[in-house]
Amino acid sequence: MQASKEQGIYEYPANFTSVHVIDCIGNNDPINNTALAEKMALTKASITKITTTLLEDGFIERIRLNDNKKEVHFGLTEKAQELYVLHGKLHKQEQDRYFRFLERYTSEELSFIKT
Repeated sequence: MQASKEQGIYEYPANFTSVHVIDCIGNNDPINNTALAEKMALTKASITKITTTLLEDGFIERIRLNDNKKEVHFGLTEKAQELYVLHGKLHKQEQDRYFRFLERYTSEELSFIKT
């Protein structure tokens, strides 16, 4: 999927899971493959496949921490940082819209809906 240069993001990942992996990395930077798989509730193999594509497309980078040169962590590139911020704004807008929707109901009505 391509976007115009005016939007600041030149391309987007191919699927929503990749965008959520970017979000998870942004929220937990730096993070390794195992922790990413746990937080995303995905297999390590799935995370490896997604992160390989994100690395190739320039959305994330490999980071080696000073105290452990063997273990690979991931961080966001500038390109992904823009997408990370945009994704957060979209989630905030949807959350606000959801709460405005719920404000129409009384606490008794909401309590009834929960049961």
